[in-house]
Amino acid sequence: MGSYGKILFFLGLQLVSMVCMAQQISVISLELVTTEKQNRMIFEVTASPKHRVFVMDNPSRLVIDIENAQLKSPLSSPPAEHPLFARIRTGIKDKTDLRVVVDLKSPVTAKEFSLKSDNSNEHRLVVDLDARDIAKPKSATNVVAVPVTKPNPSEPKVAENKPNGKGPNEPIIIAIDPGHGGNDSGAKGIRGTEEKVITLQIAKKLEAFINAHSGMKALMVRTDDSYVGLRERMKIARASNAVLFVSIHADAFQDTLIKGASVYTLSTTGASSEAARWLADSENASDMVGVSLHDKEDDLASTLFDLTQKDTREASVNVANHVLKSFMNVSPLHKDTVQKAGFMVLKSPDIPSILIETAFISNPSEEQNLLSEQFQTKIAKAIFKGLVNYFSQSSTSENSIAVLEPLIRG
Repeated sequence: MGSYGKILFFLGLQLVSMVCMAQQISVISLELVTTEKQNRMIFEVTASPKHRVFVMDNPSRLVIDIENAQLKSPLSSPPAEHPLFARIRTGIKDKTDLRVVVDLKSPVTAKEFSLKSDNSNEHRLVVDLDARDIAKPKSATNVVAVPVTKPNPSEPKVAENKPNGKGPNEPIIIAIDPGHGGNDSGAKGIRGTEEKVITLQIAKKLEAFINAHSGMKALMVRTDDSYVGLRERMKIARASNAVLFVSIHADAFQDTLIKGASVYTLSTTGASSEAARWLADSENASDMVGVSLHDKEDDLASTLFDLTQKDTREASVNVANHVLKSFMNVSPLHKDTVQKAGFMVLKSPDIPSILIETAFISNPSEEQNLLSEQFQTKIAKAIFKGLVNYFSQSSTSENSIAVLEPLIRG
C-alpha cells in the first residue's frame, strides 16, 4: 500500500472512531428496586454513559443528567403507593443530553456508579438512594417502569373521588373561560349576534354538565357581561388550583361560507415566548417549578421550566383531541386536527389549556345555530364528553399531568 493509501486508511479509521464516539446512547429501560435496606434505580443503557447526579430539596427531587443520550421509549412513573418515588419525568438538556427528574416523597442522598456485564455488551447506570424519614416496606418491592400503554376502554369514565392536590374527596377543578365580555364583544354575526353573549351561554351549559358530575367542579372565569384581562384569566385558574383551562369562542371570517368547529392548543413559539417571560421573573418561575431558582444555574432553571411546559403541552393536545373527536357527531369541523396558535389564554405553563372555536358566527346558518339553545346544549355536551373521556384515559395513564394536580405544584 502506498503512502497516500495509508494516509487515507488511517483517516478512515479516525473518522469511524469519531462517528462511534459521537453515537448517541440509548436508555432502554429503568428498573426501580426498593427493599427494607435499599432504594436503587437501574438504567439499562447501550454504552457506559458520562453522567451527573444531584439532589434538590423543597420539594425533594433527584436530577440525573446523561450526556449524549436519548430514551428508547417513554418511561412511566411508579404506582402512587410507592414509599419513595412519586413521579419520573424526562427532558432534553443542551439539545443532546437526557435529563431525568425524579420527584421524591422523602429527602435522599445519592450514590451512582456504572456496571458492565462480563459476558455481554449490556451496560447499567445504577443510582443508590439513602432516604430519610421513609416508611420502609416489610417485604421487597420490585417496580419496573414500563413504556406508557394505551388505556383500557372498559375503565370507568371518571373516578368518583379524584384528589386535586388537597384531599382525597375534593373534586378536580376545570376552569371555563367564556371568551371576550364587557366592552370586548368579540366577533359579530350578520344578524348582530355578539360572540361574548354566545360564549357565556355555552359556558354556563358546560358548567352545569360539569357540576352535575361527581368528582368534577367548574370554575367560571366570568359569570356576567364583564371583561377579564387575558393574563388575569390565567391567574384566576391557577389561584383556584384548576387542572384544566377551557376557553370558549365563536370564529369569524370574511368569507361567510366558511363554517365548522376548531380546537386549539398553544404553539411552540407561544410557549417559548412565555417561558422567557416567566424565567425573567424569578419569583414566578420559582413558584412554578416548586423550588427556589435564585441559586440555580440558568440552564437548570430553564430545563426545569421546559419539563413542566412539555408535560403541559402534551396534556393540552391530549385533551384537545378528545374534545375534537366528540365534536365530529355534533357539528361540522373546520379543521379535523388540533390546531396550534399563540393565544394568550393558552399560555399558562402549568395548566393544560385548550381554546374551542365552536362555530363561525360569520356564517349565517351557523350564527342561527349558535342562537339555538338546543345547539348550544349539544356543543356544551360534546365538550363535556371530551373532557370526561380525557380524564378516564388519564386515570389509567401515567403520561398525563392533569388527573391529580398540575405538575409543578409541590
